[in-house]
Amino acid sequence: MSRILIFNKPYNVICQFSDDGLHATLADFIQLPGFYPAGRLDTDSEGLLLLTDDGKLQHRITDPKHKLPKTYWVQVEGVPDEGALAQLQRGVLLRDGLTRPAGVERMNEPAGLWSRTPPIRERKNSPVSWLELTLHEGKNRQIRRMTAAVGYPTLRLIRYRIGDWVLDDMEPGVWREV
Repeated sequence: MSRILIFNKPYNVICQFSDDGLHATLADFIQLPGFYPAGRLDTDSEGLLLLTDDGKLQHRITDPKHKLPKTYWVQVEGVPDEGALAQLQRGVLLRDGLTRPAGVERMNEPAGLWSRTPPIRERKNSPVSWLELTLHEGKNRQIRRMTAAVGYPTLRLIRYRIGDWVLDDMEPGVWREV
């Protein structure tokens, strides 16, 4: 029987078990043998990471043809206007092609959100806002490139949901089996 772990990956942790000499790894938090990440999160992104001990399940979770939606909480610099939101919804032209349409909604800062170490840079004269963005694909650093392309750079990126798996109220560095 397949086993799945939900892990709240902290900022500045790499999504691998082997040490790169620069960052904390999954091995610093998860000591169970035989588990592998089903997907990735960049070192500077936080939140939901799924791990499994089943290679076929790992492939199904990460394979784009299964189109598991992934939902992110995105803190951006500035307050996106309707034109920027519409562009994110339609798809954004990046160097490697047009992104698929995304679900996007404005949101308040998530309730009970943990602080990040190091903290996000604060600019007194520049407001920040939060978006909930749902993708059905996963290009390299896609959300960061999309928000920058429409004029609102990403400051903080937290994956909250993959398909039916949800981060809920887990603290960074904590995992649980589902």
